Amino acid sequence: MNKAIYIATSESNSGKSIITLGLMSMLIGKTAKVGYFRPIVEDFEDGKLDNHIETVISHFGLDIRFEDAFAITKSQLIKKKNKGKIGDVLDLIIEKFKHLEERFDFVLVEGTSFSGEGTAIELDMNVLIAKNLGIPAIIVGSGVGKTLEEFLDGEYLAYDSFKNKEVEVLAFIANKIQPENLQLAEDGLRSVLPKEVLVSAIPVVSSLNNPTVKEIVEELDAKVLFGKDYLNNQVGNYSVGAMQLRNYLSHLKENALVITPGDRADIILGALQAHESANYPSISGIILTGNILPEDTILKLIDGLHSVVPIISVEGGTYRITNQIGSIQSKIYAENKHKIETSIRTFEKYVNLDELADKLSAFEAEGMTPKMFQYNLVKRAKQHRKHIVLPEGNDDRIIIAASRLLAMDVVDISIIGNKKQIEHKVTELGIAFDFSKINIIVPIESEYYEDYVNTYYELRKNKNVSMAMARDLMEDVSYFGTMMVYKGHADGMVSGAAHTTQHTILPALQFIKTKPNSSVVSSVFFMCLEDRVSIFGDCAINPNPTAEQLAEIAISSADSSLAFGIEPKVAMLSYSSGSSGKGDEVEKVRTATEIVKKKRPDLKIEGPIQYDAAVDMEVGQSKMPNSEVAGQASVLIFPDLNTGNNTYKAVQRETGALAIGPMLQGLNKPVNDLSRGCTVDDIINTVVITAIQAQGL
Repeated sequence: MNKAIYIATSESNSGKSIITLGLMSMLIGKTAKVGYFRPIVEDFEDGKLDNHIETVISHFGLDIRFEDAFAITKSQLIKKKNKGKIGDVLDLIIEKFKHLEERFDFVLVEGTSFSGEGTAIELDMNVLIAKNLGIPAIIVGSGVGKTLEEFLDGEYLAYDSFKNKEVEVLAFIANKIQPENLQLAEDGLRSVLPKEVLVSAIPVVSSLNNPTVKEIVEELDAKVLFGKDYLNNQVGNYSVGAMQLRNYLSHLKENALVITPGDRADIILGALQAHESANYPSISGIILTGNILPEDTILKLIDGLHSVVPIISVEGGTYRITNQIGSIQSKIYAENKHKIETSIRTFEKYVNLDELADKLSAFEAEGMTPKMFQYNLVKRAKQHRKHIVLPEGNDDRIIIAASRLLAMDVVDISIIGNKKQIEHKVTELGIAFDFSKINIIVPIESEYYEDYVNTYYELRKNKNVSMAMARDLMEDVSYFGTMMVYKGHADGMVSGAAHTTQHTILPALQFIKTKPNSSVVSSVFFMCLEDRVSIFGDCAINPNPTAEQLAEIAISSADSSLAFGIEPKVAMLSYSSGSSGKGDEVEKVRTATEIVKKKRPDLKIEGPIQYDAAVDMEVGQSKMPNSEVAGQASVLIFPDLNTGNNTYKAVQRETGALAIGPMLQGLNKPVNDLSRGCTVDDIINTVVITAIQAQGL
């Protein structure tokens, strides 16, 4: 069975990183353990890491040491070749690859990038490596600066080089194609390549080709004067500030990089003011040329501003610096999440993932690993796009999460908050944020405010709610967001980053209410352990459920497990296993188990059972040898909130498990609660599961 793939190109600047990132994202959703390997890397300074390796390992959280992810540097390869020792190089590459192959179910191997010294030997070297590793290849070709005939001739030669050495080419991806020529490129490749080769074409994506200010700083060896926190700002275009300010302002474009001599205080201050103004585009940064710094009074003025874009100083003159910037080849690096997520989204949009997956591997890993689970969550959420409201728009984490969700292109989003304040925070945070794609709402200014007030009043007037109270409550972001879900103006709500659980859930209990077959709202956490995903319930809502409530929690949790692609094997946890234990708490669990068996005879359930017997196969078989659940439970139901909440936190902290949730169960429409200590990733994961819940309604 095929356990690896080789990503190759025949030229520099092919955009191979898009393919690597997109393919890695796909693989971790389909294969339990994925490794990454670069046989040959560019030379890097002591104390630094190869950018490609650092980006992939960091973003996907791969369990690989940097030194294990590559075999040899470019300069070392050239020295070995000059001494006639290519065989030694291949031995080293094979040895390192085999170590990874033994550890991982699938290994993504990335070939060289054709930059710097030694490019003449790289194509042959890539073919030789793929041949000796015995793995198939995907070839990436760039359409930049070529006629169709030139492109097809060059790519067929690359294909032929691999086939002549009996390296199977599974797919050919034409990259950086002008959007209007995508079909032309695909049809052309299909006409020259065998029909079994999968062909795809990806357009030029300008945001991936444009450098960040950080890349410009490194390329020009510039000195950063201000705005170090915003070096990941992406440059959309650049313009030289040589004219008078009143004329220069009319030439500013979105995300422009301002290039001006350091003594042009008028241009510097005017550009900063334009950046803050709603009437002019935002700028990405300012370059001060000629090694000239503004006067101290100007520097003091800038230093006192609330937020400043990167301002950097360089030695060269304006003309030379402008030419240098124009020649910078942008790269994707670990800190630039927006570029990484744009790359993955672009790959998923233009490459047929199912066909490619079929070609890559005939095997499927057993079980549901955390990486597979998270990948499948996002994939499912995208299938039937939903609209989620985030009522805490003044929280930085919410804004960052919304930005990343936009880049992932997974849901539609409404944020409740003040637009000016959010715009200000976006500038402070230095993140990409497309305001045209997000609905920002101030409750009292909303066209639906009066309707929501009247609706709430009618629903709650028998609870002594007056019209004045209804008005006050509809200005509350939790009530307004929940009413959006109730009225169908949003499919789900995620809140709790800045509010208590009660503040989030109370409005939902008041008028969204529970499902007809549910009498209790409960919660589950998806506990992403090292090698599996378990479901813990209830760890957030019910302090001391009765036997009947515990049974309902178990049934709801089993249904949630099934809905998210995990076979439910339910363990009703207690301090005793089987029939030996005595006491009220054990009897409650035993009664709850019998209720579930009567209501849902289709479920595999065991209880009471101890935690170790539920999850450890050896202990489970010893204590309950005939059980279908013992040792392999996927749904663990805790007898009370004290036990459940402490257990999930202990498992999370001691094992490093990712806890996704809590996800609320039993409501008519999905409303989910965050903890006030939540991270940006917690918010993203909760939004995604909320969207999937909404799909099931």
